Amino acid sequence: MPIRVAGAAAGALLALVSVAAAPAQAAGYRYWSFWESDGGKPWAYATQGPATARPADGDALGFRFAVSNGTDDTSLPSVAPDFPGICGDVAKKDGTKRIAVVVDFGGPADAPPGEAPPKKPVEVGCAEVREDATGAEALAAVAKPLRYDGSAMLCGIAGYPAHGCGEQVAEKSPAPAGSASPAAAEDSGGGPSFGVLAGGAAVLALGGAAIWKARRRA
Repeated sequence: MPIRVAGAAAGALLALVSVAAAPAQAAGYRYWSFWESDGGKPWAYATQGPATARPADGDALGFRFAVSNGTDDTSLPSVAPDFPGICGDVAKKDGTKRIAVVVDFGGPADAPPGEAPPKKPVEVGCAEVREDATGAEALAAVAKPLRYDGSAMLCGIAGYPAHGCGEQVAEKSPAPAGSASPAAAEDSGGGPSFGVLAGGAAVLALGGAAIWKARRRA
């Protein structure tokens, strides 16, 4: 009896190790990412939302709609944060600030099912807003209408997309070797999911308990 139980526990351990060694497909999310540029610096992923960010005169804000697995692989706006080029002909007025706004609607591969990005892929504009205005107010001055969900997450800019908000993108089967399909670009290898590890740990725990009881009876 102890040998059989020990064998089952060992088998469970081997199964868990096999799962841990196998790469897992991580699903992405489709959403508007938010980028900032301070005084002509390159785009940097924003550390807060546009509703709380308060850019200064001469800054640039970028918004990009894309499918991403996280901040590291989220696509940058395809237009540089060129404040002089976007706001160069707008004079500074007392009590206001000028913010260069770039809105990149992404490509067809990023679009939700049944929708397509606007014909003009990128919208730029110079927002003239009061000195204490937020990034969301600067965006609204350039690309209305904006759509938010119940938790104040930015879901749509200039009416795109019409539906959905940060939804998870379904996993797709790996493409054949040598291909470079969008699905292959969206999927990335990773460790086993927490649920798999937790389930495996539970199996090992039960097996260990059975061995202990069997040895005690013996």
